Amino acid sequence: MMEKTTSEDPACSTEETATESAKVPTAEPPREAAVSESTGEEQVPKPQAPAPQAPAAPATTKSAPPSEDVPSAPLLLTLEDVSNSSVTVSWEPPESLGRLGLQGYVLELCREGASEWVPVSARPMMVTQQTVRNLALGDKLLLRVSAVSSAGAGPPAMLDQPVHIRENIEAPKIRVPRHLRQTHIRQVGETVNLQIPFQGKPKPQATWTHNGHALDSQRVSVRTGDQDSILFIRSAQRSDSGRYELTVHVEGLEAKAAIDILVIEKPGPPSSIQLLDVWGCNAALQWTPPQDTGNTELLGYTVQKADKKTGQWFTVLERYHPTTCTISDLIIGNSYSFRVFSENLCGLSASATVTKELAHIQKADIAAKPKGFIERDFSEAPSFTQPLADHTSTPGYSTQLFCSVRASPKPKIIWMKNKMEIQGNPKYRALSEQGVCTLEIRKPSPFDSGVYTCKAINVLGEASVDCRLEVKASATH
Repeated sequence: MMEKTTSEDPACSTEETATESAKVPTAEPPREAAVSESTGEEQVPKPQAPAPQAPAAPATTKSAPPSEDVPSAPLLLTLEDVSNSSVTVSWEPPESLGRLGLQGYVLELCREGASEWVPVSARPMMVTQQTVRNLALGDKLLLRVSAVSSAGAGPPAMLDQPVHIRENIEAPKIRVPRHLRQTHIRQVGETVNLQIPFQGKPKPQATWTHNGHALDSQRVSVRTGDQDSILFIRSAQRSDSGRYELTVHVEGLEAKAAIDILVIEKPGPPSSIQLLDVWGCNAALQWTPPQDTGNTELLGYTVQKADKKTGQWFTVLERYHPTTCTISDLIIGNSYSFRVFSENLCGLSASATVTKELAHIQKADIAAKPKGFIERDFSEAPSFTQPLADHTSTPGYSTQLFCSVRASPKPKIIWMKNKMEIQGNPKYRALSEQGVCTLEIRKPSPFDSGVYTCKAINVLGEASVDCRLEVKASATH
């Protein structure tokens, strides 16, 4: 058996199919055929100018050679590849090569609707795969191949169906931008401009639907190019919300992509508000959700209060989700109004719902309830909390002695020197204030040295403290 060769074999061109004269094969190929074989590329043969030696069909001869001298038909003629300008076929060697041996194969083509078979190459080629190039886009060709010996061409093997030369088909694919893979949110009045890239060959056909129905051409514009499709809405309305589906078709193949668009606006205010109760410095409110949420879910409510005297509004709660609340820390004696806004992604509602009644924070009636007072007896016998301290003084300089006493009732204070009272002596001055007893000795002399005593006496008892005073004599020379 003969080995299969491909179009890349340098020894013989894959595009060339040798065709000798079916009646009388020539001993050596024409010069033109040899040149064509050396190039390795086959041009599209022109049916109107076939080679003079080529017959209309290799199978038609004036006198059929003996069947044992010519090869049988090649086996398994297969279409390998089709592009927009070429076609590649392959086959297997015939079962019978004939008594005279095999000289090669002749590949022929015939355009659909024509009756003339045109050989692809000038002489037979010892290959089992060939590529025909430079074909016209849109052609439909019939292909057949025959094995040739020196006795002539054997019966051909033919493809069952015509080969359609057309552009390569690339399955469509849609590339949805990342920011459009989630719900695309726009506000009422804003523009919607979606550019969706896609790919595919030949040029894809793109169609859009809105919630499964055709687009409203009066509101939505679509421009489709070779590589993308643009959906444009000049002024979005809430009715434009929904699912937009892009479908791209290529030769019976399709790809789909869905984009969700949500057009929203500010919500309406709560439907109603009621002042439930007022107690102490607190007020309880209740309201009902708005009838119009702006085509999206609410983020919550904003609650504000205003004093009747000033009329200024202050925010108490923000993005508050329940529909009841208690407002505390209100000022006693003031009257308050309350209002509630709804809020969504677009912001607060244009208006608020205000309470019809005022919340009056009244002063509580306070009644004094004095408890029975038990008078305490503070009577106390004298006791010294700070005793007298021994002291040394210099002659000629006044000095003072201090002590402190506690007693109730107020005690009588008596000062003594060496157990003798010194009351009325102008040399001494005694003071007593807030329990602090002071004895001032004016310009003492060594004669004033001695033991001084302070005695405190009241009706409950008495107490005394002592100290020694030393007045040093001046040094004599």
